[in-house]
Amino acid sequence: MTRETVYLDHNAASPLRPEARAALLAGLELTGNPSSVHAHGRALRNLIETGRQQVARLAGAEPKQVVFTGSATEAITQAIVGGAKAFAAGAVAFSAGEHAAVGKAAEATGLPHWTIGLDADGRIDLDQLAAVLRRADDENVALLVAVHWVNNETGVVQPIERINALVGPTRHTLFVDAVQALGKLPLEFAASAPDMMAVSGHKIGAPAGIGALLVKAHADVVRLIPGGGQEQGRRGGTESAALIAAFGAAADATHYDNATMSAMTAALEAGLKHLAPGTVVFGEHASRIGNVTNFAVPGLGNATAMMALDLMGLSVSSGSACSSGKVGASHVLAAMGVPRDLANCALRVSFGWNSTPTDVDAFLAGFETLLSRQKRGGKAA
Repeated sequence: MTRETVYLDHNAASPLRPEARAALLAGLELTGNPSSVHAHGRALRNLIETGRQQVARLAGAEPKQVVFTGSATEAITQAIVGGAKAFAAGAVAFSAGEHAAVGKAAEATGLPHWTIGLDADGRIDLDQLAAVLRRADDENVALLVAVHWVNNETGVVQPIERINALVGPTRHTLFVDAVQALGKLPLEFAASAPDMMAVSGHKIGAPAGIGALLVKAHADVVRLIPGGGQEQGRRGGTESAALIAAFGAAADATHYDNATMSAMTAALEAGLKHLAPGTVVFGEHASRIGNVTNFAVPGLGNATAMMALDLMGLSVSSGSACSSGKVGASHVLAAMGVPRDLANCALRVSFGWNSTPTDVDAFLAGFETLLSRQKRGGKAA
């Protein structure tokens, strides 16, 4: 008999939407190569272009601005490694709270890194960003600036309009990691300042293995995989029409209800503070996306807590899922000045398209059991 579980890790990956599953299976039934000119190829090409239109619509982009990639990490790497080369960048500037993919891509450029700090609530320090831009101008260095819109661990929404106002009018290149923002905030890419944005399918209910880099016309020169000219020469390799169709179907099905998500998160945080008055919510005083909370109960280590909750059928995380199963202190919380012993207690709960208020009740019931065991001095699991 399969144990019933409650999935509370949508920021890592959201369950496959029925619409995306149907589109994926239909695409897998087709034969051929989308670059072929015969009827089989044209059928696959039609799936790709329909998917491109659907993703563009959700992102507020023009279809021709959507470059499909194998993942958001690939899109990020194309933007940073390919962008640094295309725009002759002399340095890469990024915040201390970026996804690990940004730091790794910056390393791969071989260029100097200029880091922008976070404040105690996880917001990018705009004064430091302004200082970095002034330094670049003083030293005549072309910058590639990489910032995230929504932090994947804390849900903190960055002041993107002010970032756009600082970087947009300059000669420097701006790349935005919008992976956690797609479908939750109006990206309006076509009318916005960033030169490039990365988005991902599996955060909105598409399968893993499909992402996209959104590019303005002047960023068409950004390359990572030359290949055989696919994606208008911007990303080589035969496209997966089935995955793209599933991404498009998920994009069409995405109707984010921030009020409902925020209400569930507020109920969860209120319940936590009732059960454990010392609960700390990270980024609590900043603007946050409604579907996620990152919190800690001092003295309750996240490795122990996650194991215990998993045995109760509650799937949560300690932060980014891209650390190969590692559980420990977060670089995001460290950048916010959170003491290591408290950061080692951090847990992330994130909701998505199929979450309900009963999931909150189930989590709080499980967490109450966990705290009771801890108080009795017994094992947490």
